[in-house]
Amino acid sequence: MTELRIGVVDVFVVRPLPTGWRVLALKRSVGTRCPGAWETVHGRIEPGERPEEAAVREVAEETGLDVERLYSVTVHPFYLHRSATVEMAVVFTAFVDAEAEVRLGEEHESSEWLTVDEALGRFVWPRERATLRDAYALLRTGDAGPVEDVLRVK
Repeated sequence: MTELRIGVVDVFVVRPLPTGWRVLALKRSVGTRCPGAWETVHGRIEPGERPEEAAVREVAEETGLDVERLYSVTVHPFYLHRSATVEMAVVFTAFVDAEAEVRLGEEHESSEWLTVDEALGRFVWPRERATLRDAYALLRTGDAGPVEDVLRVK
């Protein structure tokens, strides 16, 4: 029997610079799932944890960065054949300090700050690329404008 589970978060980590967004791309390490793939922050929601709490925790664990502002962007499904589960990823955009240094965890071997167009060309998953476009459309000015009260989580 296939299950539906809301169990992971994806987080686009952004430095909002005067010259435009810089989006953090992480390259998966050898010995992890999808070695060599460029992705955004991705991780599991722990038992008893809200998705936004998982997003902040995963950003800290995978990058060493502190989230200054967090926005809910969307939810997207994907299928895990090994567990016969349709997983729902809650997707966020996290704004961080432009000067903060990335400190990678074991899951990633390198990182790069990319323009939106560069990130669109680098991210391996089509859904990540589509969702980054959505995040940029909603938040390109640095906030969510008239929908700030609905999308801003932190």
